[in-house]
Amino acid sequence: MENARLFFEQLNRDYLNVHKTKEDLFWTTYMATSDDHAGFAQAEMAYKSFISDPARLLATRQHLAAVEQAPASAARDALLHGLRGWVALFESNIVDNDQARELMQQLVEAESTLFSRRKALVLKHINEQGIEEEATLSSLATNMSLNPVEARRQSSFAAFRGLEEWVLANGFLDIVKLRNRFAQALGHRNYFDYKVRKNEQMSSETLFNILDDFVARTDTANQRALLELKAAKGETALAPWNLRFHMSGDVVRQMDPYLPFGRGLLRWVESFRRLGIRYRGATLQLDLLDRKGKYQNGFCHGPIPTYYNEQGQWVAGQINFTAEAKPDQVGSGWRALNTLFHEGGHAAHFANVAQNSPCFSQEFAPTSMAYAETQSMFCDSLLDDADWLKRYARNAAGEAMPDALIHARIECNQPFRAFAERGIAVVSYFESALYQLDDASLTPETVLALARSTELRILGVEGPRPLLAIPHLLNQESAAAYHGYLLANMAVYQTRAYFLNRYGYLTDNPAIGPLLTQHYWVPGNSINHNATLLSLTGEGFSARYLADDCNMTVAEAWTQAQASMAAAAERQYPQDYPDNLDAHIRIVHGAEILADSSVSEAAMCQQFERWVGEHYATPVH
Repeated sequence: MENARLFFEQLNRDYLNVHKTKEDLFWTTYMATSDDHAGFAQAEMAYKSFISDPARLLATRQHLAAVEQAPASAARDALLHGLRGWVALFESNIVDNDQARELMQQLVEAESTLFSRRKALVLKHINEQGIEEEATLSSLATNMSLNPVEARRQSSFAAFRGLEEWVLANGFLDIVKLRNRFAQALGHRNYFDYKVRKNEQMSSETLFNILDDFVARTDTANQRALLELKAAKGETALAPWNLRFHMSGDVVRQMDPYLPFGRGLLRWVESFRRLGIRYRGATLQLDLLDRKGKYQNGFCHGPIPTYYNEQGQWVAGQINFTAEAKPDQVGSGWRALNTLFHEGGHAAHFANVAQNSPCFSQEFAPTSMAYAETQSMFCDSLLDDADWLKRYARNAAGEAMPDALIHARIECNQPFRAFAERGIAVVSYFESALYQLDDASLTPETVLALARSTELRILGVEGPRPLLAIPHLLNQESAAAYHGYLLANMAVYQTRAYFLNRYGYLTDNPAIGPLLTQHYWVPGNSINHNATLLSLTGEGFSARYLADDCNMTVAEAWTQAQASMAAAAERQYPQDYPDNLDAHIRIVHGAEILADSSVSEAAMCQQFERWVGEHYATPVH
């Protein structure tokens, strides 16, 4: 057993080294503070070689078998637990033949080339001032939601469509072919099947049984919303560049003064603190602002995964997350809050995995994407709650968001709840069909036609976010995994229902953080997603809670919101929440440090709000 213990401890240390090297380079290249794409590709390959090494899997199995024969003891049980975690990680990532290893090498290089080219691509649109400007994916989406001039919204959509054509002309289809060959070398039908099995431990057939059921349950609500929009606003309202605007534009503009960007950091800190969420001494680095060359999508990665080391000492996490906000753009405060709550939820999860190896506390397989996204999406779901808006959304004069505006938001958003969730499902339907195409069919014309037909089939219209403009499709880790968001949201609404039934409220409920920590976060990937739900709610995975929420009428949703606000107004909120997040937080803008929590979290938030005020004009409403 001694040899097995030494092997296990060395495995933990070696993994930490290769993982941190890769993640540090991931951060600097994706944040555009380094152009060392070759170094990152090399580090990425070293990491993938480590987690897919058949020799390590064989050695781990041999040591596991030896420990299983040892006399029972607490030390033996702990070692068995850790070694089984490593077997699960290696089995999820194993590349057990030379052909597949060679294809993996080619994939890493091809994706690195595409990524560096994508960084150099400049997208442009016409902003609210009528000026052509460079645009990120986030600002394109915001302009389509808020710009009152149709031609300007159409310019943003044209940029999205142009990005689709660029992707197809710059090697993506060759990457699709490589991915399929890689998956087939490992015995899978195609890359989509491989990823579903790897990430969610289920077959594609099982996945689409779930997705088909959800789509069927929400068909009526989705069709009703589109017909009502067409009747109210005319046929052109269903054009993809107009959909976001008619679904939310005016309400988001009215909300904007109550959700200024600069105060978003404070609202995140206060809200999470009052939920009893803590980061167990983790170091958090947040890069929140748009910048040329920076990766155009929020993410959360942890260079140092948490665990208890061989001396029983706690190894606190090092976690990075990012947004791409433009504080001078209407709607930026709302988008920033969503990112802070979403990525902050990821960070809370990964900061609290408390097992005896880092293999349990990282975002890649065998960690289920649906499990990981449940944590982040539960946190960002709170922002849609009327009682949260009433308590936190305040203008410069300190006035709370009016009930009439909260009602207008529900009136605007609730009819399209089904459309929004189906907007997640459509990605999986498209990717599944994409990876079933043979090489001869993988032409730009065929793939674009597939994208449009899939949007029409699942959404009922051409989508406002063209499928091939979604960055997840380009990266090996996130490709063929988007369904994780929808599976997660199903679990989110199941979790919300449990807390509401038990406590009657969610916003600023200090019982929530400790319960999420105990049942969802501490185990990490040592148990599966369904087991975490059973642990907390006593019920296995169910999609009906999300479907029921999507199918509510505006009147039903408003009645629910009024009840939550009335109860909140009478509630005596507990005051026994933590006085800080137990984290070392740095807010950066590239290489520049804008604020940190070294004095206090309150001082950090004030420092950040002041910096934003000095560098960005207030949006014109």
